[in-house]
Amino acid sequence: MSKPTIKAVRPLGFPWQTQDPFIFCAYHEDLFPKGKSDMSPDASLTGRSIGQDFQGKDGWNMYHGSTVPGFPSHPHCGFETVTIAQKGLVDHADSLGAAGRFGNGDVQWMTAGKGVQHSEMFPLLDENNPNPLLLFQLWLNLPKASKKVDSHFAMLWAEDIPVVKHIDDHKKETTISLIAGELDGKTAPKTAPNSWAANPDNEVHIYTIKMEAGATWTLPATSAGVNRSLYFYKGDSVTIGDRTITDQNIIDMHPESPTTIVNGAKETHFLFLQGKPIDEPVVQYGPFVTNSNAEVQAVIHEYQKTQFGGWPWPKSDQVHAKSKGRFAKYVDGSLEEKAK
Repeated sequence: MSKPTIKAVRPLGFPWQTQDPFIFCAYHEDLFPKGKSDMSPDASLTGRSIGQDFQGKDGWNMYHGSTVPGFPSHPHCGFETVTIAQKGLVDHADSLGAAGRFGNGDVQWMTAGKGVQHSEMFPLLDENNPNPLLLFQLWLNLPKASKKVDSHFAMLWAEDIPVVKHIDDHKKETTISLIAGELDGKTAPKTAPNSWAANPDNEVHIYTIKMEAGATWTLPATSAGVNRSLYFYKGDSVTIGDRTITDQNIIDMHPESPTTIVNGAKETHFLFLQGKPIDEPVVQYGPFVTNSNAEVQAVIHEYQKTQFGGWPWPKSDQVHAKSKGRFAKYVDGSLEEKAK
């Protein structure tokens, strides 16, 4: 008798619910208007709660930004952020002195470790056309042994992210981008060195998946005890086994069974997260993730005392020169520049 494929189906909310070793997943899709010369929206901000704008008015948000949309300087400790910028641009700056502009398929992997401040702003560079944004931010936990590692900033450029294309028997295509893990003989770029994902035994896989209407694709089985979730965020419906599932749902799957997905009548998009659970206590207080209440109090005290190194940039909502293309300036001062 074959094993069942689906463990549970849960509705998507905000933020998206995750399974260990992931803590959190935020999904942002904004239909930003054309920009002004200062990279702010060329639109009235009347009626928005500036500094706390999450209402989706006119299809977009300012978030915590007051001029440029985004998230001005804020701290993190005890975990990693993996920011997948599928559309649009993100300007990064942090308390280590690192900086970057990335997007349109790039991924930023940042280990907060013992503590870092960073800002994530969404500069609207195009003054003649809309500036759409589609972005995921994952919080990947660190085990207790790595909670206090040095902070680290890395870029996974779109040009370096492997893509697997599967053509089924009906000539329908499924495209899988490998942000972490491996598939069909291809391996994603190296993650941050102290990441739970850096050890292949932990079987951390992060994929974005696009299925053509009517396509069929099978996700291979993996080891017992591994958590895996498929986030069905755009499309119509898919069939897995004897179940038809509509979009705006999370599909948790048994790891030891292959999962065959038969897509419906529309192009479908998924985010796939998988990993061996860390299986340690998680105590979260806002942007701080520890293993106990006492540790949370210690982290709060540390941040109040040190500001995790302070803020070396002139503005909390730091954006880079409009003329800059995609780039990364690392902690050691080295610079990478990519095509616009």
